[in-house]
Amino acid sequence: MDMYSLVSIIGGLAFFLFGMNIMSSGLKKVAGDRLESVLQKMTDSPIKGLIFGAVITIAMQSSSALTVMLVGLVNSGIMSLLQTVGIIMGSNIGTTLTAWLLSLSGLKTDNPLLLMMKPEYFSPIIALIGVLLVMGGKKQKHKDVGFVLVGFAVLIHGMEWMSDALSPLAKMPEFTSILTAFRNPFLGVIIGTVFTGVIQSSAASVGVLQALSLTGHITYGVAIPIIMGQNIGTCVTALISSFGVSKNAKRVSVIHISFNMIGTAIGLIIYLFCRGILNLQIFDEVITPFAIACFHSAFNVLTTIILLPFSKSLVVLAEHLIKEEGKEGVFLDNRLLLSPAIAVTECRKKTVLVMKKENEGVLKAIGLLSSYDNAIRDEVHELESEVDFMVDGCNQFLIQLSSAESSGKESVMIADMLHVLGDMERISDYSLNLSATAKKISHSGGKNKAGLSEYFDPINKSLSEILEATANAYELRDATDSYLIIQKTEALVKQIKKLKKSDLKTLRKGKTSAESSVYISEYLSVCRRIAEHSQNIAESLL
Repeated sequence: MDMYSLVSIIGGLAFFLFGMNIMSSGLKKVAGDRLESVLQKMTDSPIKGLIFGAVITIAMQSSSALTVMLVGLVNSGIMSLLQTVGIIMGSNIGTTLTAWLLSLSGLKTDNPLLLMMKPEYFSPIIALIGVLLVMGGKKQKHKDVGFVLVGFAVLIHGMEWMSDALSPLAKMPEFTSILTAFRNPFLGVIIGTVFTGVIQSSAASVGVLQALSLTGHITYGVAIPIIMGQNIGTCVTALISSFGVSKNAKRVSVIHISFNMIGTAIGLIIYLFCRGILNLQIFDEVITPFAIACFHSAFNVLTTIILLPFSKSLVVLAEHLIKEEGKEGVFLDNRLLLSPAIAVTECRKKTVLVMKKENEGVLKAIGLLSSYDNAIRDEVHELESEVDFMVDGCNQFLIQLSSAESSGKESVMIADMLHVLGDMERISDYSLNLSATAKKISHSGGKNKAGLSEYFDPINKSLSEILEATANAYELRDATDSYLIIQKTEALVKQIKKLKKSDLKTLRKGKTSAESSVYISEYLSVCRRIAEHSQNIAESLL
């Protein structure tokens, strides 16, 4: 093999990885809405987690990326450790799709219709359609589909380039002697692990093996251990991402590694039994790209069937291996940015939590008016600090997310959340104003306290209803209630204006003390601001 062939192999691999990256990015955008809905329906059921893992991996075209994202979900406290087990198993099945697509390159036929199934024949057509969609598509969805098609064509071109560069190896005796060394299954597992760990993609690693198989010198005995090793190598990315995260997040990568290592151990035992005891002749036969895809899928499906009933045992094993205390979980982990659709969904869940905390603070502050308690006032301050922390975390996360490749709908949701978070933070700030006014009234004397508490009851009741309705509408994304919230807010604002005018008249007539009038003005102004910010949130749903 000359230098040009070596450069061609490296160039082909680069095209392959680049095409996969483009295709993955486009698929994530196209499937964004589905990813979100699947995530929302996900439960503790390992079977549903299995389906979820397969679907997400097909969309992301990377089981490693999915596991990294799972580390982020667990580190953010969004998912439990047990929920990740089925997803990890499903990701191993989903990642086999690329191998099936590439296996068509080994198709041998003279039938013109069947020939069109070979990637080298239909990929130029796919590339042309993709380019036309990217350049001429009016909707972003069409452009995203175009990028998927272009990425696939580039991936296939890289595969062909590698195959052409590797074909001279078939005539080299040195290559045959190297393959003889690979007949040792343990060495094959190590090679598969190391190579996949370096390029951090089991799909690409299997693709390279399929390209090598086209030389006609890769046997079943050589390929099968390498494929099993590739499953271990794909865990490297998740292992690296687990540094500096919470204890439970570290356990996610341990589950991923242990699942693949146990599966490989079982596979090796079956392999050694079939080859050494049964002496099956198939291990000396030349393997095809199609057979590689078949074994890759069969191995992952069989491993999943065997280990799925032991999901809880894998969690116990991870807990036993990782005992030391890790870092505290973060509010929103940047690893979620790998999938903008899921990142947007999880961030919105956090904004719902922010709204609940902000409402709790306001309601506690309102309660201080009738029964002032320093301990409750401290709780109001703590809730306001929590809201500030969460709003800052959401804002920073959304700023990073806005620069990621996201769909049009996701971009709109990001903009809406950034806007709404400002209203939530202001409402939380006003809870401090309410508690401060309640403190003044409490210290002003029994007469003011009893009278003003009763005076504000209708306002407090209306404000509580608005806050509750806004929180429910925002959580459920129910725009139908928005109009009712807006009407209630406008009615409350009119009521507040009327009370202020009435108070001014009684103050001029000397029927109200100046001190009470100040408290009334302060309290009513804050309630009006809270209602108006709630109205802004309701309007964002429209």
